[in-house]
Amino acid sequence: MTISPQQISQLESRIGVELPPVSYDIEKGLIRRFAQAVGDDNPLWQDEEYAKEIGYQSLVAPPNLILTLGFDQVLAEFIADDALTVLHGSTELVCHAPVQAGDVITASAKIVNVRQRQGKTGATAFVTFEIGYTNQRQQAVADCRQMAIIY
Repeated sequence: MTISPQQISQLESRIGVELPPVSYDIEKGLIRRFAQAVGDDNPLWQDEEYAKEIGYQSLVAPPNLILTLGFDQVLAEFIADDALTVLHGSTELVCHAPVQAGDVITASAKIVNVRQRQGKTGATAFVTFEIGYTNQRQQAVADCRQMAIIY
């Protein structure tokens, strides 16, 4: 099965529509597990005493952890057909401030572009969306632009 013209049209109609924001509690265990999963042994995300010694309040989250926050919400909201295949196309991440254990990060997402290409087996949609991340102080911590390939 490939994405239908109706599904592509539905995605196009959602360009610019912001999803309801979703908040995530960043806790020490999450930071440590993520760092271990990606094989990053930087002491900033493993050793709280070290992080405090150099001026942070607690463990610092690896910058790429932010990419895991909100992506599932975007897919569930915009691409709700389990018969479709969704691939990661690209990611651009701009970090503004460190995320630390104890922060509450809010992700706000919207589709910014939809384009399609016809192939031999049907249509493929390229959906670009942006997610802005803020902490509990309403401080921007990151902006992310990602593309999903859907067929």
